[in-house]
Amino acid sequence: MTIRHDWQQDEVLQLYRKPFNNLLAEAHQVFAENFDTNTIQVSTLLSIKTGGCPEDCAYCPQSAHYQTSLEKEALLEVSEVVAAATRAKAAGASRFCMGAAWRGPRDKDIEKIVVMVREVKALGLETCATLGLLKEHQAEQLKASGLDFYNHNVDTSPSFYQEIISTRDFTDRLATLEYVRKYQMKVCSGGIIGMGESEQDRAIMLMTLANLPEHPQSVPINRLVRVEGTPLQDVEEMDRFAFVRTIAVARLMFPASYVRLSAGRESMSEEMQALCFFAGANSVFYGEKLLTTANPVPEHDQQLFAKLGLQAG
Repeated sequence: MTIRHDWQQDEVLQLYRKPFNNLLAEAHQVFAENFDTNTIQVSTLLSIKTGGCPEDCAYCPQSAHYQTSLEKEALLEVSEVVAAATRAKAAGASRFCMGAAWRGPRDKDIEKIVVMVREVKALGLETCATLGLLKEHQAEQLKASGLDFYNHNVDTSPSFYQEIISTRDFTDRLATLEYVRKYQMKVCSGGIIGMGESEQDRAIMLMTLANLPEHPQSVPINRLVRVEGTPLQDVEEMDRFAFVRTIAVARLMFPASYVRLSAGRESMSEEMQALCFFAGANSVFYGEKLLTTANPVPEHDQQLFAKLGLQAG
C-alpha cells in the first residue's frame, strides 16, 4: 500500500477515464488489500441545530438565504441527543455524528456540545461533529471532550467553489481541517458530486484532499439531493456511472481511508449501491434522515446488506 500526497491533475483524470470495468477491478483490488470488503462501517447523523444558517451554500436547504419548507429549530438539549444516540446504537450504528447549521459555533455553543460528546461517548459510540468553521481554541476544546472525528467537507474544487458559495472562501475550509489535524482528531472530509461541476472539478477536489499532509480518515462522497427552493433545485442529474467512477477513484487515491457512500442514497437503486460497494465504498449513514434530507430506513439497508453478504461493523 502506498499513501501518496503528490497527485497531479492529469493522472487523476487518467484514472477517471479508464474503461469502467478496468477502473472498478483496480479499485476493488486496492480495497481488498486494505479492508474486509464485506464489512460496512455504519454511522448515524443527527441535526442538533436546524436551519437559519447565514451561509449561502447553493445546495443547502438550511441556508437562511433560500425559501424552503424547512423550519428553523434551536440547538437540541443534551438529553434529546443522548436519546437519539441510544436509538442509533440499538439500530446498529457504531458512530454518532452531530451536525449544526452554523457558519461556525459560538463559544457558549461549544460548551454544550462538549457535554453532548462526553455523554454519547459514554454509550460506547464513536463521536463525530460537523459544526462549520472552527477557531483554534474551539478545536482544542472538542479534542479535550474526546471527540473522535470532525467533518468539514471541501465540497468541490477551489474554482467551482466560487460558483456554489460566496459567504466563505475555500481556504477557510482548509484552515478548519488544519486545526482538526493539529489537535489530533480524525478528519472526515469529502465533497458533493452532481452540482454541475466538471470531471476536472471532481478530480481536483479529490486531489486537494489527497495532497493534504495527512489523508482524511473518512472521505464522504455525497450525491447532490436537489431541494426545491435552493439554487440547485433544477440542476441536471449527473450520470450514475460517473458517480460510481468517483467512488472508485477515491478508493484508489485514499487506499487506507473509509470512503463513505453518503447523501443521495435514497435515490440510488440497489444495483448502483452495489457497484459503489464493489468499487470501494465501505461506510454509510444509517437512519431515515441525513440532517434534513431523506435516507434509506435501516430495514432497507439491512435487507440490501443481506442480499450482498455485507455486515455492519
